[in-house]
Amino acid sequence: MRNLVKYAGMGLLVLGLAACDQKKDEAANDNGVSASQSSQNVTLMDGKLSFSLPPGMSDKSGKLGNQTTNMHVYADETGARAIIVIAGDETTDGLDVLSQRMEQQQRNRDPQLQVVSNKSVTLKDQPAQQLDTVISANNQTSWSSVILAKVDGKLMTMQITLPGDNQQQAQSDADNIVKSVTLK
Repeated sequence: MRNLVKYAGMGLLVLGLAACDQKKDEAANDNGVSASQSSQNVTLMDGKLSFSLPPGMSDKSGKLGNQTTNMHVYADETGARAIIVIAGDETTDGLDVLSQRMEQQQRNRDPQLQVVSNKSVTLKDQPAQQLDTVISANNQTSWSSVILAKVDGKLMTMQITLPGDNQQQAQSDADNIVKSVTLK
């Protein structure tokens, strides 16, 4: 769990870097349409995890400066919308226990945290835990959906962070990403 917190902190650093980066990605598909205008399928962890990356988001993992990291970051140009995937260590703890621990740590850091749900979910026949929260600070609201699952006994964490001004829209957008997740 200590590593999870460490990587979550690194994720926040990456979000800050992504927000500062105003460089436009020039990737285009065969039709000449910018990659940021269409959703892309992302495959990680030797093909054992895949999900659909929403339009406008691209890989920002290289901002860490270390290609051997087990953390992948996808964000829009402003850094306001982000998906962070962390392939963690092996664990024997249950997903519900890990999720409760994560919720408590978030509450300790941010007393204004609003937990919307902390529930068991099934992602393409694989068990997972989903923690949905809303955080308000500095006149900004953020929606966060964290998915915890085990892949080959290792903890996989996916955090989806979206602007939370319109909570229904943020929840719907996060749910669409979660529904696209496939674990093997």
